[in-house]
Amino acid sequence: MKKLDQHLIKYALYHRDERNILTHFVGVPLIVFAVIGLLYFPLMSVNSLLITPALVVAILAMLFYLALDIKLGLLMSGLYLLGLWGVDSIFESMSAQTASFYGLFAGLFVVGWIIQFIGHYYEGKKPAFVDDLIGLLVGPLFVVVELLFKLGLLKSLEARIIEHAGPYRN
Repeated sequence: MKKLDQHLIKYALYHRDERNILTHFVGVPLIVFAVIGLLYFPLMSVNSLLITPALVVAILAMLFYLALDIKLGLLMSGLYLLGLWGVDSIFESMSAQTASFYGLFAGLFVVGWIIQFIGHYYEGKKPAFVDDLIGLLVGPLFVVVELLFKLGLLKSLEARIIEHAGPYRN
């Protein structure tokens, strides 16, 4: 398995334009939240825990992040759990309106991708996942790490990424 640095450097090669990164701060969370919503259909219940494809996918994603880095993995796990809780809250409030529930998340999915493609227009490069599907998992991590960089954290990781992927562009 690749290391954290390797995944982030490979992803960063497609994301050096600041405008593209900024669009990712909105587009990626929308897409992740939308995917959780679109995969949120009950399969079974175990001791009042609703088992859904969204839960299974989120657990697999969390394990991926935890294997890369325990601290970032815990942060990502918390964000995914927050997303699951948010979708569950919406599901509970709209349960009698199934079409509206899934329509909401389909709309968020489309809007998120429109924002992403605007960013990649500025970047002048295709999205990273086109060449490597693991980019679909690395994208949310990249957004969180870039936010941490903007907060002045993880400077040595940022320096390694810049060394290999190049500087940011305006």
